[in-house]
Amino acid sequence: MAKTQRAEEKIDRLMESASGALEETRYFECERTCLEALEMAHTAGDYERMARIVLPLQEARRQIRMAAIDTRKLVILEEQIPEGETIDSACYLLQPPLVGADGRDLRERAERDEVPVFLIVREPKNRTGHWPIVMIGPVTVRTRVEPPKNESKPDMAWFIAAHEALGDAAIEQAGENLNAMQLVDELYDRLGTISDHEKMHQVLEQACRDAIVEVAHEDTKPHTIRRRRVRRSRISQSDEEE
Repeated sequence: MAKTQRAEEKIDRLMESASGALEETRYFECERTCLEALEMAHTAGDYERMARIVLPLQEARRQIRMAAIDTRKLVILEEQIPEGETIDSACYLLQPPLVGADGRDLRERAERDEVPVFLIVREPKNRTGHWPIVMIGPVTVRTRVEPPKNESKPDMAWFIAAHEALGDAAIEQAGENLNAMQLVDELYDRLGTISDHEKMHQVLEQACRDAIVEVAHEDTKPHTIRRRRVRRSRISQSDEEE
């Protein structure tokens, strides 16, 4: 019990710090602090705290994303930005020969350097004429979208819509017929992959609130074992089809 209480107190202290950072527009600091608290709460199965953490995390990420969009720069990358070279704040579309892992690495570098970026990775056009869009994180998420009218110069509207479609696919791929606790686990992993998708945060928050009710209901039953993660493939269905 004492260990649980210490963990709860540490999460609460982290969130006080995150709230202060958000108020003072230190968005990257807020994001890092929220993520640390969210990981602790998820490990503990503390769904009430998870639900509360997701909101400031969503807001910090919204501000970072909007700062990238407000640059009105959409940069097409076909080779990785060399280590040691400055990453500019912008939106980035990575395309072959770059792959999903390059997108993950660029995002991590930008977060480390506190540079607002907004990015997706596209793969070669498939047989149907669509562009596969992918991001890699704790899980791989992939979907297919219509290419832009001008394939050599996509516009910002297409880029934002493609990212939205990827996030929607991640939510859908979390799976059906899961209890709320299992859904929290699946969405938590996907939030680590599609980190700047508004609806992903909202769906995770709701799943956490549903899990609070579910846990309370199961705790009233004798000899109940809480059903958390059902181990699922780390490769999305669309990956398996490629």
